[in-house]
Amino acid sequence: MTTRPAPALFLGHGSPMNALSDNGFTRAWRGLSDRIGKPAAILCISAHWETKGTLVTAAQSPRTIHDFYNFPPALYAMRYPAPGSPALAKRIEAMLAPHARADLDSWGLDHGAWSVLAFLYPEADVPVLQLSMDIRRTPPEHLAIGRALASLRDEGVMILGSGNIVHNLRVPRGPDVPTPDWARRFDAGVTRAVLAGEREALADPAAIDAEWRMAVPEAEHYLPLLYVMGAARPEDAVEVPVCDVQGGIAMTSFAFGLPPA
Repeated sequence: MTTRPAPALFLGHGSPMNALSDNGFTRAWRGLSDRIGKPAAILCISAHWETKGTLVTAAQSPRTIHDFYNFPPALYAMRYPAPGSPALAKRIEAMLAPHARADLDSWGLDHGAWSVLAFLYPEADVPVLQLSMDIRRTPPEHLAIGRALASLRDEGVMILGSGNIVHNLRVPRGPDVPTPDWARRFDAGVTRAVLAGEREALADPAAIDAEWRMAVPEAEHYLPLLYVMGAARPEDAVEVPVCDVQGGIAMTSFAFGLPPA
């Protein structure tokens, strides 16, 4: 463990097929781990685990979840056998009491977690926990949970949010399909707010752009950003390791508190 706080990252994970790819996104993820080194543990907030109440995985060996359909067999064969940390799960449960509880067996690591962790830490040798997002909470409340978890960074626990700030699967994608103006505007507006540290504005997407509902038709892929913003600190240097929006998907990512390059 070092005296430097562990970073907080928001990564746009996009298609599960990225897990099988060598592209600009996956190379950026790999480059982040080269700078970070190995944290003591990783707490991941993924777009793909929503619950009533807040749960944190507490299994000693969390299972790999293939939460998608009609993809190649090679994707279903992937496993990410990272250890868990029951002791850390119980501490997080206490930090968020009385609104959180440790979860032994109903979840594991979904593709929002393992599809990026497979590049960050391919040896799967860092303990990983997932925190669910309570569907009953408002965006400011999700931001507040991130703030409540921020002190974990001082113990070497990296906070990882995995989603997409623009996520509209009804928009066609492809090299010859133009990206809608609203997608580019929302991506740019969120990026400006992140770099300026405007947390409250980010918790109100309508303040970013009038057509925000096109970019965020459902909240689950956007909300992980709020946890990361809550865990970020004013003194953190902010970097944008990926800046990309195509069709209705933004892969734009943010890193807070990275060690100097």
